Amino acid sequence: MAKIADRNQKNLRVCRKCRRFFEYQNIGYGLCPDCTRIDNENFEKVKDYLIDHGAATAQEISNALDISEIVIYQYLRDGRIEIPDNSPIYIKCELCHADIRYGKYCPECAMKMKKELNKGTTTIDIYEVGEKPKNRLSGKMHIYEN
Repeated sequence: MAKIADRNQKNLRVCRKCRRFFEYQNIGYGLCPDCTRIDNENFEKVKDYLIDHGAATAQEISNALDISEIVIYQYLRDGRIEIPDNSPIYIKCELCHADIRYGKYCPECAMKMKKELNKGTTTIDIYEVGEKPKNRLSGKMHIYEN
């Protein structure tokens, strides 16, 4: 019986939003099923807003949809939306603080991390690696289309 409990605990995670335990299925963004449903509904609202209104700032989206800017920035970190190449404001790489359009890490830091991981079982999700801006003019957030 102890082996079954140990095996189950491997997939037990704490939801990053509601802090409840849930069984992680190796997909998703670290949210329990209930929070995932709500998150997906909010993301669809953001996506529809960007489709209907074009590029917009996090503040504009937040005000229009009554969705926290923190949630919108999490969509950027998750690689679900991106900042246009010509925006004056970008998010920062979590390691070197270089400007990136989406994700958590710039390509250079992702490559360094990949080498340091010694090709083990840990991987970096493609959406965690953001693109550096090519030019800086003006622009707003839009849906990530790869």
